[in-house]
Amino acid sequence: MAIKISQNLKMTQNLMMTPQLQQAIKLLTLTHLEMTNVIAEEMVENPMLEEFDGSNGDQESAEKVERLEMQNKEATSDSFNEEGPVNKDEFDWQSYIETYNSTSSSPPNMATRDMDDLPNYENIVSQGQTLAEHLEWQLRMEDLGEEELEFALRIIHNINDDGYLSLPFEEIVANTDLDREDAEEIWQMVKGLDPVGCACETLTDCLLSQARIAEERSPLLEKIIRDHLKDLEGRDYGKIAKSLGVERTQVEETTELLKNFHPKPGRLISSGDTHYVVPDIYVVQVGSEFQVKVNDEGVPRLKVSQLYQKMLSQKDDKEAHDYVQEKLKSALWLIKSIQNRQRTIYKVSQAIVAQQQDFFKKGPKHLKPMILKDIANEIGMHESTVSRVTTNKYMHTPIGLFELKYFFNTGVGGKNGGIDVSSEVLKLKIKELIGNENPKKPLSDQKIATLLSRDDVKVARRTVAKYRELLGILSSSKRKLK
Repeated sequence: MAIKISQNLKMTQNLMMTPQLQQAIKLLTLTHLEMTNVIAEEMVENPMLEEFDGSNGDQESAEKVERLEMQNKEATSDSFNEEGPVNKDEFDWQSYIETYNSTSSSPPNMATRDMDDLPNYENIVSQGQTLAEHLEWQLRMEDLGEEELEFALRIIHNINDDGYLSLPFEEIVANTDLDREDAEEIWQMVKGLDPVGCACETLTDCLLSQARIAEERSPLLEKIIRDHLKDLEGRDYGKIAKSLGVERTQVEETTELLKNFHPKPGRLISSGDTHYVVPDIYVVQVGSEFQVKVNDEGVPRLKVSQLYQKMLSQKDDKEAHDYVQEKLKSALWLIKSIQNRQRTIYKVSQAIVAQQQDFFKKGPKHLKPMILKDIANEIGMHESTVSRVTTNKYMHTPIGLFELKYFFNTGVGGKNGGIDVSSEVLKLKIKELIGNENPKKPLSDQKIATLLSRDDVKVARRTVAKYRELLGILSSSKRKLK
């Protein structure tokens, strides 16, 4: 009897997000003060972490770290190839799923110098944004018509603190004249804003939204989320594998990524209490050029303890050896995550400075229209990553202190043959015109629109009224002195 031997090649695509990359993303969202606090806590909890003491050996290591930090390269999952310490069999999927239904607020562990032009005191003592404000800021950079914008805002203002719709989408869409297809397209756009997964109705849809923006999409992961969350909760990997026609190990490896998703994405944005601002970036002028420096003040230079490294070679005590090995990996991950955070902030800030040269040379009146997508395309990152970098991050410049969000504005006045100016510049122009008006004959909104058109900024009367109200300025009838 002849035995037939054949060889088959099968290509599969798996998406894995290592714990290191997850930690890097988490650090990216923190303010400078929050990051230094996290590092201080880690140094207390992890004996493997030490601070450079300034000796020759440490100085050489510090220079190596400095060179790494200055490499303008975004970290990817390939940058971190150590095996994670979390045993997939130990992960409590039931607790993860139950988090979705709980009431806990904690997510799971997964060269004008006019004083009027400078940032207000509120930019130094800052109140955190609400989830709705954070989403609306991103939304206004999208190219939406008036009716589309109104519908998108209606969705945002029906999102609860967890990030889910408080009203069924059917009820929201019933009160609009938009076509059903257009309404659903806007809904999908809102789901893609940072934090990704908000505005969903179900946990399944929320997790799918996060899976779809991954750097390398995994059809298998999306199928598991869509059809097998209950099986995953019961850790029935065999049933999932049989249903999908794949190996059990492939299911186990793919579901590892879910540990880094957020079942309550809205909780990632919190208005919080008043907090004091420490600049994350300094922009200094050297000759005719502007240079970017990431703030490293208060950020300790970390190294791995040589004493504990030597314990790795002593395998007599397995428990101690495993403990040291786990702490070593955690230490290395933290060091790499800090480097990744600083590099990413540097890249985004450098791109902002390059795009806004006139602003830094001539002042706020020369701020150009710029949206998240412009910077994301330039540096090769996702828009949600750029959004994280700009949230609660401040840039100290020669003309004042600015939140990074300040530099992102939609273009206004570019229709009907006019030129685009940023929304912040339009506010300054309106404020200047009103500031120079005759108090006895204040300018109407229509008159302001006419005056702006002389500078090729062609905006409608209602646009002027909207920005005047945002500035807290009364209408002409209420400004008039009798």
